[in-house]
Amino acid sequence: MKTGSAWSWALTAFALGAGATLITIWSEPQLLQSGRMRPPGNSSQGTAGSVPTSYADAIARAGPAVVNIFSTKLRTERQPLAFTDPYLQRRFGALLPERLQRKSATSLGSGVVLSRNGLMLTNRHIVMDADEIRAVLADGTDLDVTVVGFDPETDLAVLEASATNLSVIPIGRPEELRVGDVVLAIGNPFGIGQTVTMGIVGATGRTRLGISRIENFIQTDAAINPGNSGGALINARGELIGINTAIFSKSGGSEGVGFAIPVDLATDVMQQVLSKGRVVRGWIGIVGRSVTPQLAESFGLRAHSGVLVSSTLENSPAERAGLRPGDVVTRVGDRAVATTHELLAAISAAGPGSDIELEVWRGSERIAARTKTVERPRIAGH
Repeated sequence: MKTGSAWSWALTAFALGAGATLITIWSEPQLLQSGRMRPPGNSSQGTAGSVPTSYADAIARAGPAVVNIFSTKLRTERQPLAFTDPYLQRRFGALLPERLQRKSATSLGSGVVLSRNGLMLTNRHIVMDADEIRAVLADGTDLDVTVVGFDPETDLAVLEASATNLSVIPIGRPEELRVGDVVLAIGNPFGIGQTVTMGIVGATGRTRLGISRIENFIQTDAAINPGNSGGALINARGELIGINTAIFSKSGGSEGVGFAIPVDLATDVMQQVLSKGRVVRGWIGIVGRSVTPQLAESFGLRAHSGVLVSSTLENSPAERAGLRPGDVVTRVGDRAVATTHELLAAISAAGPGSDIELEVWRGSERIAARTKTVERPRIAGH
């Protein structure tokens, strides 16, 4: 964590100007009544063209629905019985009987309540392989929770608590976010309890970060530290816009580059887990890279955006459709795709068993390729 520099502040009082202002206000109280002049004081709403002085109302809406997550993993270790004599230990230690010792490891994180009957979202890495999971509400209520399902490709987990009438966080619209919008992160950093930090949206649609297989992150400089994972990223109205997931950091703490999963993606994962037990996505077996102006110039491509096919997997829908290295995919159905992320999103959203048409540039020729999607292969071991 970087420490800020010390600053010296000087305050100069202009008595004459202040006095004149007081005289004006005293002699013209009707200005206050008309609204052309306002008395000093804080306003959580701010005024037209002004900066809000408090986000307490937003926190009051969202905070009660953000929980602290404690997951415990029990493991058994084998330890040989030991002699007190070092010589005997060295000579006969390998022949000694072993004893089993149970140890526990606790992970700290955060979660968000999305239904009054106890459905929650958090990050998969917080609760994966846990033997016991607890959620602690903002008012201190302790709840036992169980895992409903995981989605390894987005690092999300759906949890359920045996509870009713819980506070539910309002849902926002992450597609309306603009770079520069104020956002607030709510979570349990370092296990110290619910904490709020503030920042702005630094970018949207971040991909190719290597955090998860499916990426479409909101980037923010609101401080996200260990323990914040799975917590809420909200807008200035107190609406959930993302699930805090990861940071880029050399120190292990917040350095102003944090990432959140957009809430529309997260809630889609939750709905599929609830209805199908897992997330099912479409797949056609293309390996490719996003076309950039430099890539288009280097390869002499007619298409200046899209996905350049590097290879197709053997016996995959893409191979059966006749796609080959050097082709550029620019459209899936009526949806234009300019990047590998957009191609993945379009095919995933189609689901398995869907007939799709691909617009493909092969040299200077534009062709249509038809194929049927299959289910996206699951990650080995998950």
